[in-house]
Amino acid sequence: MREVAITGLGQTPVGEHWDTSLRALAADAARAALDDAGLATVDALYVGNTYGAAFSSQSQIGALAADYAGLHGVEAFAVEAGEASGGAALRAGYLAVASGAVESVMVLGVEKSSDTVGTAHIAARNVSLDADYEAIHGATLPALAALLMRRYMHEYRVVLAAFEPFSINAHANGKLNPGAMYRNLLKPGAFGKAPVVADPVNLFDSAPDGDGAAAVILTSAAQAADLVPHPVRITGSAGASDTLALHDRRNLLDLNAVRLSTNRALAEAGITREAVDLFEAHDAFTILTVLALEAAGFAEAGRGWVLAQDGGIGLTGSLPLSTFGGLKARGNPIGATGVYQAVEAALQLRGEAGPNQVPDARIALIQSIGGLGSSVFSHVLQGKC
Repeated sequence: MREVAITGLGQTPVGEHWDTSLRALAADAARAALDDAGLATVDALYVGNTYGAAFSSQSQIGALAADYAGLHGVEAFAVEAGEASGGAALRAGYLAVASGAVESVMVLGVEKSSDTVGTAHIAARNVSLDADYEAIHGATLPALAALLMRRYMHEYRVVLAAFEPFSINAHANGKLNPGAMYRNLLKPGAFGKAPVVADPVNLFDSAPDGDGAAAVILTSAAQAADLVPHPVRITGSAGASDTLALHDRRNLLDLNAVRLSTNRALAEAGITREAVDLFEAHDAFTILTVLALEAAGFAEAGRGWVLAQDGGIGLTGSLPLSTFGGLKARGNPIGATGVYQAVEAALQLRGEAGPNQVPDARIALIQSIGGLGSSVFSHVLQGKC
């Protein structure tokens, strides 16, 4: 297996892009990544997208994106794994380059969620749940996240306020990010007063869906050294799955796929958790962040929330999280989220994160989660050591 490196980055701001089409968003990010890598084309294009057919009445997004990005004739297809689609596409691109099957790959994530609103939007999102046993009975992702959060609070005697620092941190970092969907600060105490989405999940506890596209160019590490001054290597890559329906799990509060993918990625990279300088978690819901921290081995069961106390997850904390605002403040472009994480982590490792820079960042762990832990893809990125 060859070493794989990221040589080009591109992204659009996340928001409600009413006047911009799915294809235009994809093309903008793709061209920016090609320019950043100094390339005119690539051998293959893998697209992370979740709801193109439901939101935008569009399938074959691989061919569409290749066409409008000027990548005529390249191998192109879309990858779907719920909200982990971007992470899954990154995994596919990594494997293609590492195996030697191709020399260069563009991994592109794109989603246009504002094309569908109201109940139609909720119905479209529900296809990521178990259709026969969850969605058919009216379950939604926020409702199921609320079940997990309520169980966690009961099991470990944790109060709602304990989750607030995660959202405060995300908004503090999002304020510094010009491409974030929400750049407002969250005042202490506001979290518990927010309108309830699905008790106890509230408006400040869940990430807003947004439109956006992000892209990275992958090449072999050997080739990367001739293309860019500071290539970022992908030294660990792994995926894992768990049951789609929550009721089929032995322990609701144990995200087994997170544990498996994290352990495999760290083992492949040959590093320990203590070496990780920042963690881009999939903070679609605060409870998902807490459970992921525990399953990934950064905290004991029932103690994930403690990491956020006293600035521990801030840019200068012991384990910086959501360094550009995460899904909560940067916004959640759903199928593109995993690629945004790769772009943001690479900027950190290049030392190009501006006001969002984590001091002396050398190793990043990024994790993309589909549903509530059903599909998980974890990657270790390393900069110049």
